[in-house]
Amino acid sequence: MRKRILGLLAVNVSALVVAWLNVHQANAAWQRVWGDEFTGVAVDTNNWTFDLGGGGWGNQELEDYTSRPENVSVSGGVLHIVARQESYAGSSYTSARMKTEGLFGQVYGRFEFSAKFPPGQGIWPALWLMPVDSVYGTWPASGEIDVAENNGDDPTRVLGSLHFGGPEASQEASYSAAYTFATPDSVANFHVYALEWTNNAIRWSVDDQVYESQSSWWSPAAAYPAPFNEPFYIIMNMAVGGNFVGSPTAATVFPGDMQVDYVRVYEWVEAPSLSITKTQTDGLLVTWPFLSPSYVLQQNSDLSSTNWTQVTNSPAVNPTNLQNQVVLPTSPGGGFFRLAN
Repeated sequence: MRKRILGLLAVNVSALVVAWLNVHQANAAWQRVWGDEFTGVAVDTNNWTFDLGGGGWGNQELEDYTSRPENVSVSGGVLHIVARQESYAGSSYTSARMKTEGLFGQVYGRFEFSAKFPPGQGIWPALWLMPVDSVYGTWPASGEIDVAENNGDDPTRVLGSLHFGGPEASQEASYSAAYTFATPDSVANFHVYALEWTNNAIRWSVDDQVYESQSSWWSPAAAYPAPFNEPFYIIMNMAVGGNFVGSPTAATVFPGDMQVDYVRVYEWVEAPSLSITKTQTDGLLVTWPFLSPSYVLQQNSDLSSTNWTQVTNSPAVNPTNLQNQVVLPTSPGGGFFRLAN
């Protein structure tokens, strides 16, 4: 198994000169904590549940949401959310709206979607986040984060938005920005739509190109960074009609197929804090926060060499403080050591 280098230690045992180089840069990184690759034959109900029914959903939408295989399915490693023009439960259109509510939510991190959307007047696909608990009040007081949504009448643009404010719709405040694809590209092709969310900034990107950053939201119910300091869950849906996009026309193609290749959620992991002490036998006791598995590699030549040797097995874990700990073997004149997993 390929080992990931976490840090570098240069040791001169006789003088006990110890220098950690670029530890933070080497190890601080996004670490995946949740996701769905849609590799099965049906929607994974351990990850997703559904909103069902019609009634406009507060936006004068025209569809009735279902969980039928005609509207939502998994095949070929891709999720399909399909909008259809049909008479169903008093509506003229059907589609699907799926969510992780009650199953997964997270505050802060990177939320990443690989998806493609069908174009067409009246088609409204969206990838977005809503609060697990509305601790600051009803919408929009507890916030809404739109990772990406598209007005199907303009397949060259996607929007990323924040909604917040007081507990009444009339008290809504919002920020929004658009990403425009270069011709001839559009939402009809797969793209990676991502949101990076910290306690003082939220950034939107398409294919790793950041096009929006917001940091000055507010809440009348609590101090900054409320309301965006609580866990949010994921929603993916494709509406038909509504205030944002208008109604379909005779030129709108049905069925419309919104496809999602994957959804991945990450959290930011900082570099470990390392402690080094000399033992009674002139070895070096190295401890660091629990990482499993972890190894120590050694060489005695120079940093440009690729000849590294594993000199420890998985380290012991100190049960008192849950720290990894190893005693480094030493060689005359010192050497170079790397921590890897």
